[in-house]
Amino acid sequence: MNEWSREEWEQQKATHDVTAFYLYTPMCGTCAVASKMMDVTEKVIPNVPMGKANLNYIEQIAYDYQIESVPCLLISENGKVREKVYAFQSVPNLYEKILNKSLT
Repeated sequence: MNEWSREEWEQQKATHDVTAFYLYTPMCGTCAVASKMMDVTEKVIPNVPMGKANLNYIEQIAYDYQIESVPCLLISENGKVREKVYAFQSVPNLYEKILNKSLT
């Protein structure tokens, strides 16, 4: 998963129907697990642009999107944030949330 700047995130969400932006911090143990899940999720949903960023370097986004904790996944649809995911339960759960549909 590629690192995105704030500008890249804004451009991706403006030009694609659905995008996912994963926010983390390097010293967060939960983020390390979530990162692995996001890597797998990116591979099973190749048609949705996904990026990541160390929140320490783009902290203004935490204020603008009212990020409560990390890890956080911002899912946008039609240019607007549809959902903020804090509980990275499983890859199938992330798949459902990003595509906004149930696997069952």
